Amino acid sequence: MPNKLNDSVFRAYDIRGIYPADIDEKFADLAARGLATYLKGKSIAVSMDVRLSADKLTRPFIDALVDCGAEVWFIGVAPTPLLYFTIAHYKLDGGAAVSASHNPPQWNGFKMCGKGARVIGLEEGLEDIKEIMESGKFEKVGDRGMLLEKHGEVLKDYEEFVAKNSKFTKRLRVGIDPGNGACSGFASSIMSRMPIETHAINDAPDGRFPSRNPEPKPDTITGLVKLVKDDRLDMGVAFDGDGDRAMFVDDAGTVLYGDKALALFADNMIEPGDKVVYDVSCSNAVEDTVRRKEGIPLVAKVGHSHIESLMLKEDARLGGELSSHLYFRETYYFDDAFFAAVKMAELISNSGKRLSELVAKLPQYVTGTMEFDVPDSSKFQVMERIKGSMEDKKYEIVTLDGVKAITDNGWFIIRASNTSPKIKMAAEAKDRARVSELLEMGKKKLEAAMAQGA
Repeated sequence: MPNKLNDSVFRAYDIRGIYPADIDEKFADLAARGLATYLKGKSIAVSMDVRLSADKLTRPFIDALVDCGAEVWFIGVAPTPLLYFTIAHYKLDGGAAVSASHNPPQWNGFKMCGKGARVIGLEEGLEDIKEIMESGKFEKVGDRGMLLEKHGEVLKDYEEFVAKNSKFTKRLRVGIDPGNGACSGFASSIMSRMPIETHAINDAPDGRFPSRNPEPKPDTITGLVKLVKDDRLDMGVAFDGDGDRAMFVDDAGTVLYGDKALALFADNMIEPGDKVVYDVSCSNAVEDTVRRKEGIPLVAKVGHSHIESLMLKEDARLGGELSSHLYFRETYYFDDAFFAAVKMAELISNSGKRLSELVAKLPQYVTGTMEFDVPDSSKFQVMERIKGSMEDKKYEIVTLDGVKAITDNGWFIIRASNTSPKIKMAAEAKDRARVSELLEMGKKKLEAAMAQGA
């Protein structure tokens, strides 16, 4: 029997919507059957984050997978990267995290993966799953499957994996802010077994996210900045709701966006010839650093699936996004915020320098960002109007992802978010005044484009 679905919940990299208006228990059942039919595989891992609706959606999702004949590896409440690790490390057929990542508490959804933890996004299989869900033509992969509780086993193997891939020469003092999300308890527990003294805030799982917005930004992690400065810590790290973003704070209390963290990793980890993938919104500091280290910089569209695919294709050493997703060859090319936090701590430990001193060695640019609430139903039409308004060739225009205008003394980019009803803007130059000018320039372009559709 055909099923009527809300098209807006099928996004670039996953499925997201508001519970129960957009996504409910029936939707969870259909999504599981669609995934099982699409994968045609029997071993499927499932995790969930801390949202209040997580259990309500996870139960019917797992029940449907088992009914389809799948052997379900359930790892419970866990950061999404632990799900990726489970799929890749144990060579399962695929999996799904019941999560809306950094979106507000009332949201939830499904991040789906195939073999090797490769993300199933639009143009990479998600549209096929949608078609299967709508058609109702589901297939069983065998007789009734089974549910296996695997949290303890997976966690033990993951801890051993992280320990094997890290080495410290001196003990560090690190501030942690999981924001009451899926890394609560997880990050501080594993780090405490390393030569790391942890100082944690907002470390109790709570699906209401009472301490701060699930998305770590400079204005939402002021508590972590204060902790690092007051306790004179070596660094701080804030995680997003499902633990695939890591935003760092240096010992001076300066917040580092993901591109600066990626530049630091490149400066200290790559060898000549190593490839580094980064998104089109990242600072020129990344390219400058990679070239200085005789590496090969590769630009990609923003988003997990784009970065991961290019890294896999090119066997890249590192990858990263402005939004603080950080990717490593060691982690099967997927983004892992906790692994990134451990590698940053290792970098500090083995350098003999403060994190602020390491940052000071990087090429110095000033960056700025802005966000605008724009409905999902119109944000891409607005972007098309912006493209049209910038075809006067006053700037060098790059349309790999959104619209990037490059001038003699800086650049700005405007692009529609693939995960929420927003249009985002970033700008970079050598001084703050020019960044402000570029942001204002981009804002005027956006406002004019929105007015055209009013």
